[in-house]
Amino acid sequence: MSTETHPLALPAAEGEVFELTEDLLERGCVAARQSPRQRIIFPIHRKQEARVQRMLNFVQPGTYITPHRHPLEHATESVQLLRGELGCLVFEEDGRVRSTHHLRANAPAAFLDLEPGLWHGMVVLAPDTVMLEIKHGPYDATTDKEFAPWAPGEGDANAESLRSEWLGLFTVEP
Repeated sequence: MSTETHPLALPAAEGEVFELTEDLLERGCVAARQSPRQRIIFPIHRKQEARVQRMLNFVQPGTYITPHRHPLEHATESVQLLRGELGCLVFEEDGRVRSTHHLRANAPAAFLDLEPGLWHGMVVLAPDTVMLEIKHGPYDATTDKEFAPWAPGEGDANAESLRSEWLGLFTVEP
């Protein structure tokens, strides 16, 4: 997959003030639908070296988010669901599911905060799901996350069956 043809992220926000608009929400959802990964990021932070990384994640139901953890002691991750529905799974060290968290954008509370070192993954339960993610920066790909050794990686033939298994842990309301 060429990242030139299918970028991993939209161009970052610019200027001193960022306002989330319906146009940006739609543009991000369309880009996620067109991406082979079924997801795309919109960085809200203006500089890659920002101490607080803020981004919108536009995700579609077919995406596979590999279980991972953020190993650095300051690497908390906060997720606020803005649109759609999302299932978050927290895992034990051996890959057993420790807890599940069903976030719905239209619910009174659609927020999750994860401490560093927790194995976690997500399944998208509704089309055009959008989440605001906030993490400590600056981003460094070599230390940001560690992928679970007990889970298939993105693109692995077994990833889809695991994603389907996780979907069964959540009840999707019409």
